[in-house]
Amino acid sequence: MLLGEADLDPGSDRVTAITPATNIAAHPEHRFEIDPAVLLAAYKAQRTGGPAILGHYHSHPTGQPIPSLTDAEMAEGRGEYWIIVGSDGAMQGWRADATGSVHARFDPVTLLIRD
Repeated sequence: MLLGEADLDPGSDRVTAITPATNIAAHPEHRFEIDPAVLLAAYKAQRTGGPAILGHYHSHPTGQPIPSLTDAEMAEGRGEYWIIVGSDGAMQGWRADATGSVHARFDPVTLLIRD
């Protein structure tokens, strides 16, 4: 999961932490499902003043860092960020939106990586 600081200004959100979670999907080569214990812990921390849950990351081990139709079906479209890593290690950021330009669900975003 991508955790950090949500800003009211679009594009000003900051990912400050990444929490790994096991993919517990029945067919992990085609889908991802975050371990519920990790997800619930993140929601609990968020409710008690911890970092906001901003989105998710996963890889496409045999493909490009572009959202798939399955990703589009899973996206809630409420502005969460997705970082997808492709088979060649390339990363692309996306923001879920109900009217996105990719699969009517995602728009690309620029990733700024700072030390």
